[in-house]
Amino acid sequence: MPNTYHEIAFTPRVKALQEAQGSREMYAKYEASPKPMKTELTEAEQNYLGARDSFYMASVGETGWPYMQHRGGPAGFVKVLSSHEFGWAEYVGNRQYISTGNIAGEDRVSLFFIDYASKTRLKVFGHARVISPDDPFMAQLSDGSPAQVERGMIVRVASYEWNCPKYITERYTRPEVEQALAQMGARIAELEAKLAAQ
Repeated sequence: MPNTYHEIAFTPRVKALQEAQGSREMYAKYEASPKPMKTELTEAEQNYLGARDSFYMASVGETGWPYMQHRGGPAGFVKVLSSHEFGWAEYVGNRQYISTGNIAGEDRVSLFFIDYASKTRLKVFGHARVISPDDPFMAQLSDGSPAQVERGMIVRVASYEWNCPKYITERYTRPEVEQALAQMGARIAELEAKLAAQ
């Protein structure tokens, strides 16, 4: 069964470089193994996407230059619509419209989701489309923000791949740190109470 992510990413030039660097045989064996095609999001991918509070998306414009865009919001702002699609609401920002303009001419995008605390990352190839604020799908993309919705973005998954944790620096959000400190504080208070009772 073909690995669709590799079919997209491993171009002839990439494979030639893998051959030169000694990794082509390893990837060829992986591609020949009975692995899933990675075109349908399983429960693991759906839960992971639904828990993110940010991601990066690359698109390409008429000049041929790739453009990387950060998207952020409350955890859960990325909405999984099905095993093949996910999306999010877009709010008024700096009004450059680079990603939106690029997608109007070339719908292929690459997205990078990362959870620094667990050192996990998910890479996605997909086809993006923009929907208007009055599109019926917008009801599924709302995250409850009071900000003005300018459009919605929906991505149909072409393929995805989990990446290794190598070189990911662990980072934690304020709520994660506060939770850890609260647990530590409760334990300290418990021990102090035991000492005081002796």
